[in-house]
Amino acid sequence: MPRFDDIRLLRIRYLRGPNIWTYRPVLETWLDLGALEDFPSDRIEGFPGRLTALLPALIEHHCGVGERGGFLQRLTEGTWAGHVLEHVVIELLNLAGMPTGFGQTRSTSKHGVYRMVFRAREEQVARTALHEGHRLLMAAINADPFDAAEVQKAVAAVKAKVDECYLGPSTAAIVAAATDRGIPAMRLNDGNLVQLGHGARQQRIWTAETDHTSAIGESIASDKQLTKSLLAGCGVPVPEGQEVNSAEEAWEAAEDIGLPVAVKPVDANHGRGVSLDLNTREEVLAAFAVAEPEGSGVMVERFIRGQEHRLLVVGGQVVAAARGEILTVTGDGRATVAELIDSQLNSDPRRGAEEEFPLDVIVLATDAKLQLELQRQKLTGESVPEAGREVIIQRNGNLGVDCTDLVHPEVAYAATLAARAVGLDIAGIDLVCQDIGRPLQAQGGAIVEVNAGPGLLMHLKPAVGSPRPVGRAICDHLFPEADEERPGRIPVVGVAGGSPDNAVLARLVAWLVGLSGRHVGLACRDGLFLDRRRVDTRDSADWAAGRRLLVNRQVEAVVIENGAATILAHGLPYDRCEIGIVTDLDGAEGLAHEDIAESDQMVKVLRTQVDVVLPHGTAVLHAADPRVAGMAPLCDGDVILYAADPHAGPLAAHMAAGGKVVTVRQDRIVLAHGTSESFLPGLGRLAVWGAHHAGVGLESVLAAVAAAWAMAIPLNLIGAGIEAFEADLQQATASLQLDQAIATPSLQLA
Repeated sequence: MPRFDDIRLLRIRYLRGPNIWTYRPVLETWLDLGALEDFPSDRIEGFPGRLTALLPALIEHHCGVGERGGFLQRLTEGTWAGHVLEHVVIELLNLAGMPTGFGQTRSTSKHGVYRMVFRAREEQVARTALHEGHRLLMAAINADPFDAAEVQKAVAAVKAKVDECYLGPSTAAIVAAATDRGIPAMRLNDGNLVQLGHGARQQRIWTAETDHTSAIGESIASDKQLTKSLLAGCGVPVPEGQEVNSAEEAWEAAEDIGLPVAVKPVDANHGRGVSLDLNTREEVLAAFAVAEPEGSGVMVERFIRGQEHRLLVVGGQVVAAARGEILTVTGDGRATVAELIDSQLNSDPRRGAEEEFPLDVIVLATDAKLQLELQRQKLTGESVPEAGREVIIQRNGNLGVDCTDLVHPEVAYAATLAARAVGLDIAGIDLVCQDIGRPLQAQGGAIVEVNAGPGLLMHLKPAVGSPRPVGRAICDHLFPEADEERPGRIPVVGVAGGSPDNAVLARLVAWLVGLSGRHVGLACRDGLFLDRRRVDTRDSADWAAGRRLLVNRQVEAVVIENGAATILAHGLPYDRCEIGIVTDLDGAEGLAHEDIAESDQMVKVLRTQVDVVLPHGTAVLHAADPRVAGMAPLCDGDVILYAADPHAGPLAAHMAAGGKVVTVRQDRIVLAHGTSESFLPGLGRLAVWGAHHAGVGLESVLAAVAAAWAMAIPLNLIGAGIEAFEADLQQATASLQLDQAIATPSLQLA
């Protein structure tokens, strides 16, 4: 059997926005198969068997056959290595816990060169999966040593990158809920800072903190003594306690409060350094040593008998509750405590070191609190408890049992009052009581902590009970469904095509939208604009400039010019848009490096702009080119056709079907809807207008009118706005500077 050289990866790029393949981000790779182009899978001796032995779950891949085992059928019958690599990478992602079902491989005009893409939520994860998949595939092709251990090593590499790069479970749950509601999400850093929504309608989250989370409230919550003082002042039951500075002072405080007591750091979270039910001087002194390294101070409190509970408060409502359990192991007379922990607790599949596991792995060697707990029971990790002896391992921090439906209304009221008293819109309320179904005061229960930025995993994946949709609760808190029909979205207008007039078209649309009273952001070849101010003179018809506008909190509408090169290299900068304009199919001559040679190929590229139009939006298509007008069925929303020639073929059929058209009759702009027609008010003869507006093509005016009409801008304002538009960019900029100087005379001195 011949030995094949590696498949060459000619180009790798991550398409972050909607693209020619799909709405979602993908990794696109250009492959040169080399000699493998002449050796499909059925011609490589033993290859299908070697590959399926390494990745047996490939049988689940449907592929183009459309049923289980479809890919294996293709593999046996003969398919090319690029297609096989696609499925290998997808399977590695599946095994790493990042399932994806989308992938495509297409040939190019060059012999042996293919474009392969697969869905990937994060670029570095995708690149790692591609690298490991490439390595595995070549080993299977050439019968190199590669066994199950090597497969696990590859999966582990992908999984490690997932853990490093992907959103944490709390943030991911909120983002998933936003996606379900059609709210766009944009990650703003390598961590968990995420923007939900666009422009002026955005809200930001950082795990379970939001734009509404008070910094003062967070500071109060981190000061347990201050928190208790505020809660007590509101009538919320809290345990008596005091802050101490030394171990001896802690014992004195315990004597004053009365045994038993709890010792905890004043500003730590997640149960770190907390010791409970302390009854002797030695226990209190040892507990102080455990608590002191975990915070900036130590507090001694009256011990509240009962079970630990965590209530999640979102926007003034308790949306989930979890109960903790005391963890124990039972001796058998043979195994040590450490061995019992591993066999009876750490063996639970719900325990793991990663964030997605609802329960943590118990590590005796590094857990000072656990060592203290064993010491109180006269044990160590090497002790062998007699058969039947129950050994306490953890008294708190095991909040794995959902009890949301059991919370008493008065307990819920106390929790929401505590969140309001501290000043948090989202809070984790820790309380101790014997029965969450009874009022706190009646059973001597108390709220012991209020936490900002609480973890959500215990509610998303409880060890016992039903998961709670806490991500949706936070999303609905940020974007109340009753407030608006289109939460988080501002009007986005995309202008696609290759015409040099598209920059002027984009400026004209932005001008008209601005006249309607909105703060407008504009990214086009003439620069980056905020309202009429040009803040960047560079060509800004690209992905990065568009994203800059969408994160700007001042912007209430955006207009973004998108060329074919941008769509091919990056995808669109937005997920969906209200208006999608396609002017032409020009520009193929500059895209040879993208394997595009003729304008017919541009249809697949520029249709992306039409694909992303929202159901309540509109596609504005140039009817002078039947191929552009032919994109109309791809639009989820309405369609307006425009053309200077009223006899353009697609116009009549569109009007007959009740559609909207913008065209020219009697030297005036006409708006038609079905059989109804009217002249655009506020704008007279086009010949007269054109004499004073050199540089603005008639087709651009018609497209702008159609876009403004679709956005429900008053027709007389559209006409007046076109009349007042300054086409010359330098004159428009100079006019703005003059306006500013008149409005602010001091600027003349700057």
